[in-house]
Amino acid sequence: MEESRHPLYTIDNYRREESLGYLLGMARSRLIGALDGEMVEAPITATQWGILLHILEGNAKTAADLCRNLSCDTGSMTRMIDRLEEKGLVRRERSTEDRRVVNIVPTEAGRSLPQELLPTVVKVLNHSLRGFSAEELEQFKGYLRRFANNLQS
Repeated sequence: MEESRHPLYTIDNYRREESLGYLLGMARSRLIGALDGEMVEAPITATQWGILLHILEGNAKTAADLCRNLSCDTGSMTRMIDRLEEKGLVRRERSTEDRRVVNIVPTEAGRSLPQELLPTVVKVLNHSLRGFSAEELEQFKGYLRRFANNLQS
């Protein structure tokens, strides 16, 4: 891991409530809470919506893929997939290439639901970005990508 020449955090200036981990966690928690509050009539939660999107976008085909992509433990992911399956949004299919692999496949209902919920998601995101300009949003996303990329290498 490459260290900056002048560390931004030091033992002397570190405060938990000002750390990026804390702030990112709080922002994520509040965003999920706001989405869940707006999606109260929807058949799924904001977290389930995110999982369904990963499947639909081809970023994940198995529970293991989802766990890796979302940094989630296998037990929690299995329960989430169970719920999505009970709601008729996904189904498990054993791979024809490798019988040990179980793919998670969206149903027709699972393919259409994210689009139906998109106006709600857009509404919550726009609410959370009050006071930001389009330029600030692009800068913010760039900073988050750089931060994430620094952690990946």
